[in-house]
Amino acid sequence: MSNPSNEGITSQRRTARPVSPHLSENQQTLIAIFEHCSDVVFRHVTLQDDSKLLLVYVDGMIDKDLVQSSIIKPLIYDGVPQGIGPLGSLAQMCDKELVAALQTKKVSAFEEAVDQILKGSVAFLADGESSILLADVSQFETRSIEEPSIEAALRGTRESFTEQLRTNTTMLRRIIVTPDLKMEPFQVGKLTKTEVVLAYIEGLASTSLLDEVRTRIDAIDIQGVLESGYIEEYIEDTNYSPFPQMQSTERADVVSAGLLEGRIAVFVNGSPIVLVVPMTFWDGLQAPDDYYERFLYVTMNRWIRYWFALFSILFPSIYIALTTYHPEMMPPKLMMSITGLREQSPFPTVIEVFLMEFMFEGLREAGIRLPQQIGPLVSIVGALVIGQAAVQAGIISAPIVIVVSAAGISSFVIPRYRFGYPLRMLRFPLLIMSGLFGLFGVALGLILIMSHLIQLNPLGTPYLQPISPTRISKLKNVFWRRPRKRMN
Repeated sequence: MSNPSNEGITSQRRTARPVSPHLSENQQTLIAIFEHCSDVVFRHVTLQDDSKLLLVYVDGMIDKDLVQSSIIKPLIYDGVPQGIGPLGSLAQMCDKELVAALQTKKVSAFEEAVDQILKGSVAFLADGESSILLADVSQFETRSIEEPSIEAALRGTRESFTEQLRTNTTMLRRIIVTPDLKMEPFQVGKLTKTEVVLAYIEGLASTSLLDEVRTRIDAIDIQGVLESGYIEEYIEDTNYSPFPQMQSTERADVVSAGLLEGRIAVFVNGSPIVLVVPMTFWDGLQAPDDYYERFLYVTMNRWIRYWFALFSILFPSIYIALTTYHPEMMPPKLMMSITGLREQSPFPTVIEVFLMEFMFEGLREAGIRLPQQIGPLVSIVGALVIGQAAVQAGIISAPIVIVVSAAGISSFVIPRYRFGYPLRMLRFPLLIMSGLFGLFGVALGLILIMSHLIQLNPLGTPYLQPISPTRISKLKNVFWRRPRKRMN
């Protein structure tokens, strides 16, 4: 299904140029369309009866051996079968005689032919025919299936998606072997004409949810789509929330599990990241391996993640509030120890924490952007050297280094890497509020965050369900993982 709301595509269809029965005119039209396109090849073939045939394709996107051995050679040496017309017989040859699995299509407008040529088809034009035959013989270099690089697989499949759309959908078909697995095609982007596939299991996915996702994809009006993040921003409810409203994954088993739960997957050609909608807050704190390991281990690990996620966002701000506004709430010996270590520091506690937080985030970003061989080394050595030098110089007190490092490392416990972004971002406004109002500021910040989470309703699904609104039957899967035999 094409994108009926895309202005660029609809305008092309309204002004579609028909194919002329004269080969020379068609050739000049295609030459004008592909002007300055050095990778587009025009090849003339003369058949036994001296009739002319023109082949148009993009060099590097087709299987040349297949075209040479199965299409061009039979036409040159055997000619077109007699009695059923030149171009029509060519289509019949492709379907029955040349390559049995070859997909062919006849079009009568240049715009559709050009789109297919740019996607790896060979166009056949014959003199006296007012249509173009398209043969899908696409073949180009793609990345092989590798292990997931973002989502570590402790147990389960070691396959991750690639940039090739059909490779990704095939991986899904191999797992869910049923005709109820539907894959609806869309085309997004006036210039890139990117293929987007909506995957769901018929009978499990909500009809209203499907209609809403279809409507939002159809309404996308953009020049080009280079990654699934483009689609994510267009179909999510609000762009101003720091919390992700769609689950992004590179693992086929995660997408399959989502579809079996009645969710919808969005595949984008050229991107190894697949979107799964809708998403809830608790999905960001659960790992795919939770459903492969024993339920006792998983339950313990989930509680560890919950506590460390809370620790990572609150620990620095609570430290500021206690040492600055509420020292009486700390044990006297601990408070005296912290005070003694801070005597040489020239900055207030909140400024120290801000400086270290910015430095920690900078080192983390540097470790990601640098080459893999030196990235981890620079981040680790940089943190040790800078932290130790700052303490010895009296710029930063030692407890600040401990607090910031502990909070930063705690955020790595979260299995979904993207879900750690909002916790890192919200740490800074909480630091400001704790520096201004103490524990009252921390409490106010938490109230504002909870209010925002309660109001989030991505694609009609409450973000905090089953906590808010409360669904007793679903609460069990949040706080612990039941044995497989008792799961629905």
